[in-house]
Amino acid sequence: MRFSARSRREPASRKVRSYQEAARRMTVPGRLYFRPEFVGLGDLDPAKPALFVGNHTRYGLLDVPLMLDGLYQHHGLVLRSLGDRAHFAVPGWRSFLERNGVVPGNAANCDALMEAGESILVFPGGAREVFRRRGEEHTLIWKKRLGFVRLALRHGYDIVPFASYGADHCYTVIADGADILERPRLKGYLKKTGMLDLLRGGDVLPPIGKGVASTAIPRPERFYFSFGERISTAGLMDRAGDESTLWQVRERVAESIERQLDHLGEMRGMDRRENWGWVRRRLCPAGLDGDEA
Repeated sequence: MRFSARSRREPASRKVRSYQEAARRMTVPGRLYFRPEFVGLGDLDPAKPALFVGNHTRYGLLDVPLMLDGLYQHHGLVLRSLGDRAHFAVPGWRSFLERNGVVPGNAANCDALMEAGESILVFPGGAREVFRRRGEEHTLIWKKRLGFVRLALRHGYDIVPFASYGADHCYTVIADGADILERPRLKGYLKKTGMLDLLRGGDVLPPIGKGVASTAIPRPERFYFSFGERISTAGLMDRAGDESTLWQVRERVAESIERQLDHLGEMRGMDRRENWGWVRRRLCPAGLDGDEA
């Protein structure tokens, strides 16, 4: 998929905005159930396009729509999301994503969006971070990816680090990719049939979790979103090919997100003690192990 000349000239087209309005109506149940809280939203400058970089939470579908809705509601800001290629292999789902401005996450499409002056959403952890395993809650799993930094420097794009906290508490993991790969016979079968390659060596094996009363219903966690200080790359455009510079910028982005996650974790603890209702506290454990505290 590539963009037409028209789409390169018109950031956040009217068509995408109309679907954003429809998506807002769809997020009403989520807003009531998860009661999202935003930090730093008022400090954003919607007039200046940026690359929004953050952490993916487990399963990746509960919190992202609410974050996008918050940005649209407060600033009229529409982010164009870079999606994992696996999403576009599912016909109906692919059409839904495309209508909402999501494009396959590759360098050519990101270049086109930046040339068009769009604000862009990217999760460097991708599918591996979505299918995070037990004990990996609220951590960055970025491997050695530098592509998002290289593209930002190439275009002199600002980077806005953001953090999402809460969705990793919605389920208790009872089995994950590591558990499956530890079974020699099952792993051998997946390898023999070629399924292991399709599953990217196990990176896209979804965890099995339990929510409210051991069902698939997510716990009514509150979601917390934080937006950090912009990181300018305008002075680094001539260093987009320098790996050392790329790593320095990447670490700066990662450190900002990790600080925000720590802050949001503390915020959740205080909020839970002082403001949550009895039902929410009862259904949502203080920790991640499923035990009330």
